[in-house]
Amino acid sequence: MFADYSWSELTAIFAMQGFAGLILFSVFVLMALGLAIIFGQMGVINMAHGEFMILGAYVTYLVSIFFAEALPALFPAYFFIAMILAFIAAGALGMFVEWAMIRHLYKRPLDTLLATWGLSLILQQVYRSVFGAREVGVTIPDWMMGSLPLTDMIEIPINGIFVMVLAIGISVGVYVMMYRSRWGQQVRAINQNRVMAGAVGINTEWTDRMTYGIGCGIAGVAGSAFTMIGSTGPTAGQLYIVDTFLVVVFGGAASLLGTIASAFTISQAQSIMEFFLSGSMAKVLTLLVVIGILMLRPQGLFALKLRK
Repeated sequence: MFADYSWSELTAIFAMQGFAGLILFSVFVLMALGLAIIFGQMGVINMAHGEFMILGAYVTYLVSIFFAEALPALFPAYFFIAMILAFIAAGALGMFVEWAMIRHLYKRPLDTLLATWGLSLILQQVYRSVFGAREVGVTIPDWMMGSLPLTDMIEIPINGIFVMVLAIGISVGVYVMMYRSRWGQQVRAINQNRVMAGAVGINTEWTDRMTYGIGCGIAGVAGSAFTMIGSTGPTAGQLYIVDTFLVVVFGGAASLLGTIASAFTISQAQSIMEFFLSGSMAKVLTLLVVIGILMLRPQGLFALKLRK
């Protein structure tokens, strides 16, 4: 497999695929952070998480069209507005879904799986009816175009750097929210003992709604980032939902550090193997390794220790 390449070519290949893996890692992290909040903290299996991501992507697409036609002078800054609107749109839809459906299904994980799977099919059809079945793409601002040459053989795309910086910033923000804010204390208290949390005055229903909304809102931001590296279609979210669940379970459902470490490991493995093997074979090998590790450590890489 490596015999056909020189050492310099292999070094360049691993460097380029490693950076491509970092871009994939950024999307995995943004998707998995929201899912880790919903699944890890609330125990809800949200199979519609990919559709919340695609909602953010479509919002970004609409904002790009609006700025290009109505406010061309501000077009270079449209992406920052689009991220905020994507978070609000996906978060608002998530809060509505929690109020209308999820709050009736707590402590019934299989029911949440089936309900959110049905929701994902409904949202896919809505996107197909509104935006059409064909994939759409956004126009990237000029300052995101091009690449930065590291060597004669290695170049790093600027939009990929931006996506990675965005992922790091949101990861830090989620950490601060979960471990340095009153909301995070309430979420963790409810996760450990819902009855006692309610007894000490925590509004568990509102906290659940906010938690679900924030998790879905982060998926919306992931959709905005996704438009920088790929096109958007009604079913594009389903391409990432399995990998995202794999990241969350492999890292430890309630562990932020585990989610990040798992996303990095899986994205790098897939990116490098996809160059030398087929994409499907890379996913199969990655899945087999993860299953083997989970058989030895079913709680994930960084499971939290809680007193029962």
